[in-house]
Formats: sequence, structure tokens, C-alpha cells
Amino acid sequence: MKRFKIGGVPEHFNLPWRLAIEEGKFKAAGIELHWSDMTGGTGQMIKGLQAGSLDIAVLLTEGITRAILKGLDAKLISVYVQSPLCWGVHVPANQAIHKLSDLDGATFAISREGSGSHLMSFVLAQREGWEPSALSFNVVGDVYGGLWSLNHGEAEGFLWEKYTTQPFVDQAKCRRIGEVYTPWPCFVIAVRSDILHSEAALLQEVLTIVQERAAQLKNSTDAAEVLAWRYALKKNEVEEWLNQTEWATTTTLDQEVLEKTVRSLLDLGLISNEEATDWSDKLIG
Repeated sequence: MKRFKIGGVPEHFNLPWRLAIEEGKFKAAGIELHWSDMTGGTGQMIKGLQAGSLDIAVLLTEGITRAILKGLDAKLISVYVQSPLCWGVHVPANQAIHKLSDLDGATFAISREGSGSHLMSFVLAQREGWEPSALSFNVVGDVYGGLWSLNHGEAEGFLWEKYTTQPFVDQAKCRRIGEVYTPWPCFVIAVRSDILHSEAALLQEVLTIVQERAAQLKNSTDAAEVLAWRYALKKNEVEEWLNQTEWATTTTLDQEVLEKTVRSLLDLGLISNEEATDWSDKLIG
């Protein structure tokens, strides 16, 4: 039995992994997959890959792309969620911030440096025509730290996945004043390079199992009900999310998509020209 340590956010996107583990699908293939919930998101997983506490991570495309190009010894082995991610733009519940332009030059709460909440703040700034260098950031660890910072005067804006934060919006713990979509598939699967070199065949088996389980979930008549119950979401909102979400069905990495990600990071000044050189060789396992 080969053991892998894998991390991902404790959110609805990752239910196929949890179900496959619970149902013994990996063990039947001779794989013991130890899952860790990463409440700190992509930034926390990057540190886990770097430290060796994770072998595999399911994380945001933009964050892991930047980390690898900046020297993280890991490779991308597959897209996990093909569709883009909808980030909600959240502001304090009781402050007079009502439109996106109010956030020009604001302080944004971010889980960690290099995380999706960090990088997508730059994407939002570029879309809105703001000067990205005018933004400032407060590192808060996770979604709960983000909510706390909004309502204790430590940040004006906070980006997090829309459906995950919906319960907090409903409870008036924050307000959502806009949305921004990733211009690329939202989640990819990355592996430490040493693990990839030694266990390539088993990793392909891991990908096959999770993609098959994701397809089963997507086509299940009770998928919305199961997701709503497990993640404390409203069934009608889960149905909307399911209609927008496509898990990957192939391990092929689209070079054009990755090039767009690299180009965006370069345009935003988040990687250098030197770091972007030979990006395909650096990224793809």
C-alpha cells in the first residue's frame, strides 16, 4: 500500500476526493490517500509542498503557477476543475463601501502571500483600471481571518469563492459588492517533483479514480442535496454552482491555457521575464 499526503480546501469542489476516500476506491488500487483540509488555501498548500508535509495538492492555478515559476520544486499533472472560479468581492458589513470603485487603492485581506485571494486582487485591479501597486494587503490566514479583518478595521476588501462565503453574506457578517472570474481553469493538481519521478504510474491511477468519481457526482440526481448537506449550503445555490462547474475528464494540460496564466502573471508584475522563460518545462510534469 503506497501512502500519499494530499491537501485541498475544505470546500464543495473537493467532495469527489472525500467520497472516493470514504468509499475505499484508492485503497482498492493499493493507494492510501491521507487527506488534509487546508483552510489557509493555496498559500498554505504551497508551503506544504515546499516543506514536504504534502506530496500532492489541489490548488488554484494562478497561485501554484507563480510558485513553481519562482522556484518551487513541483509540477502540474492535471487540471482538476476545468471551469473558472467565481470570486466574490466582500466588504465590511457596516461601512459605506457600496461599489467596486470604492476599493481603488484599498487594503485587501489575503490568506497568504501568493494565494488566490492575493493574486486575484491584482486581476480585479487590472479589470477595473486601478493601479495595482496602490493596493495594500493584510495576511489573515483563512476565510475567518478575512471576515474578522473586514469588521475590525483592518481591511476594506476580501476576495473568496462566492458560494463558500454565501452563508456569511446571509448572516450579514460581510457584504458582497461584486464578482471576478478567473480567466483560466480554477483548480489544478500539483505534485512534488521527487514524488512524480518515483510514483508516476500510481499518480495516474489517482487521477483516474478522482475524475471518475467527479463525473459520477456531477451526473448524480442527488448531487445538490449531498453537497448542500455536507457544506452547509442552500440547495438552490448548489444547483446553480453545479451548472457552472465542470471537473476535468482528462489529464491533458492545455498549453494555451497555461500560457494565458503565465502571461497574466507577467502583465501584472507578479513574475519576472526571467521566471517566465521556458515556463512549459518548469510547470508540466
